[in-house]
Amino acid sequence: MNLHAVKAIYMFEMARTFRTLYQSILAPVISTSLYFVVFGAAIGSRITAVEGVSYGAFIVPGLVMLSLLTQSISNASFGIYFPKFTGTIYEILSAPISYVEILLGYVGAAATKSIILGVIILATATLFVPLEVAHPLIMITFLVLTSVTFSLFGFIIGIWADGFEKLQIIPLLVVMPLTFLGGSFYSVNMLPPFWQTVTLFNPVVYLVSGFRWSFYELADVSLWVSFGMTSVFLAGCLVTVWWIFRTGYQLKA
Repeated sequence: MNLHAVKAIYMFEMARTFRTLYQSILAPVISTSLYFVVFGAAIGSRITAVEGVSYGAFIVPGLVMLSLLTQSISNASFGIYFPKFTGTIYEILSAPISYVEILLGYVGAAATKSIILGVIILATATLFVPLEVAHPLIMITFLVLTSVTFSLFGFIIGIWADGFEKLQIIPLLVVMPLTFLGGSFYSVNMLPPFWQTVTLFNPVVYLVSGFRWSFYELADVSLWVSFGMTSVFLAGCLVTVWWIFRTGYQLKA
């Protein structure tokens, strides 16, 4: 394992975050704070509680997941796409480093950024609502697992995309709607039976449900089902990345 190569890629990607601090950290935190103001204060004043939890506190896990998913994909996809766009990807591919080390550098940096952002948003949430975490270890596990999984997904998108427009297609047209419809701002149990069944086909439901359980022991699906579905998606991303490096898809043109 060439740890120097992994560290070089990792530190370069992390340095880019601090060069664009407003875009990488401040902007998502401000956006999430606006969600707290609009949903937590305006709507929350009309919805007193959901399953015994105040509405403002109930939406915290969903808001964290919303930021975590979008930022993990964005950081990882742009991180690998930009070297493709400038042509420096060929220098990386020709260097004496393996595909595993390249993946660790880029995905590790993207996941680290997302975890830092998630922690900051959780800290910000305490300014708006009283927040308690019933199971901190499970919360941290879901935070890390989700960040790594969707950073891998973003890495795949960055390799697949052949233009800046394509970097935004899946996050905006697929991930964002699935997150809003995945129980981020409501309980799936509030839906009619037919739509409850339909919602279970949304993979984001399992992420939000498991993450929310770590806070309030409230879940729309079993905790172990949430872990299982997340692990299946992680495995799918790993297999896809293996195939990409094995075939050179969009890398060896």
